[in-house]
Amino acid sequence: MTTFSSDAIVVGAGIVGAACADALSADGMRVAVVDAAFPGGGTTAAGMGHLVAMDDSEPQLALTALSNRLWKERSGSLPESCEMDPCGTLWVAEDGPQMAEVERKRERYESHGIAAEPLGPAELARAEPRLRPGLAGALRVPGDAVLYPPAAARALLQTARKRGTVVRSGVAVLAIGAGEVETAQGTLRAAVVVNAAGPRAADLTPGLPIVPRKGHLVITDRYPGYCRHQIVELGYLASAHEMTAESVAFNVQPRATGQLLVGSSRELVGWDAAVNLRILSRMLSRALDFLPSLRTLSAIRAWTGFRPATPDKLPMIGRWKAVDGLWIAAGHEGLGITTSLGTGRLIADLVAGRQPPIDAAPFDPNRAAAAA
Repeated sequence: MTTFSSDAIVVGAGIVGAACADALSADGMRVAVVDAAFPGGGTTAAGMGHLVAMDDSEPQLALTALSNRLWKERSGSLPESCEMDPCGTLWVAEDGPQMAEVERKRERYESHGIAAEPLGPAELARAEPRLRPGLAGALRVPGDAVLYPPAAARALLQTARKRGTVVRSGVAVLAIGAGEVETAQGTLRAAVVVNAAGPRAADLTPGLPIVPRKGHLVITDRYPGYCRHQIVELGYLASAHEMTAESVAFNVQPRATGQLLVGSSRELVGWDAAVNLRILSRMLSRALDFLPSLRTLSAIRAWTGFRPATPDKLPMIGRWKAVDGLWIAAGHEGLGITTSLGTGRLIADLVAGRQPPIDAAPFDPNRAAAAA
């Protein structure tokens, strides 16, 4: 059996693994990335590409705010294939109580230096005239953006490659041990191993409380200018971040191609990847409730993917105490695209013994065992 040596091995070439490889290689480490498929596949290829500030909790807001700042810093160097669009997000309120939440949300964002602007009904109608009449208003977050995740993952890996990072595609990982990664093609050895295998992370590190959570998306034909923002209902947070068996919420995202991504749904069904027509119908009905003219557009494809979910809705980022040299960067659920750069920054800082720019303690992968 052949043995390959590096300073660090990253298991998983999705956008989180790519960000970790980028950050570690920027510190001068010799990095190897290994993936059973290809860069930017898996969860990265199946999801929406939002770069969005989320405030379900203080740690989540800190991580998404950090990551969005890092994405903005890189935006000028990303290739056109990443399709980065600073379209902003509209959080839509249906009634008066939700408008009260708009004000609370604005205050939380502004406490983190995130610009946010409340819109009344008339202002909302001018911002997105295809939304149904009668909505109470919205919160506009102009600093949010969208991009094409597979291309972004490949761009991060390309930057890491220029520093000497080696990417091994089509290499299935059989096991992770102390300072080594066993594959069918040999054993990789390094002082630092990062498990960034997304929803499969728990298969390689038993004890990680990460489970697959299925979601559906629909993409339309090209309708340039149909909407100007990513549009999300304020009820999305309750749908997305409560671990119920199934849920749907309205989320529409414009693509640089002129297409629309329509979501979203969540199911806890193990690894059943089949399209659930009942859930898909509920998801589209919810979208039509906000954007009635969607029914006149042509949908060209529907698919499912799996998000890596954790019980407390926060990712696992940090050292795994049970295995020497093992670090975890997984469990990001639907925020892996947004938080990938922040995750890479935290991993690199923690590995180097530096103080991260935000408190990393809430993301400690050992927290579930500690709480128990």
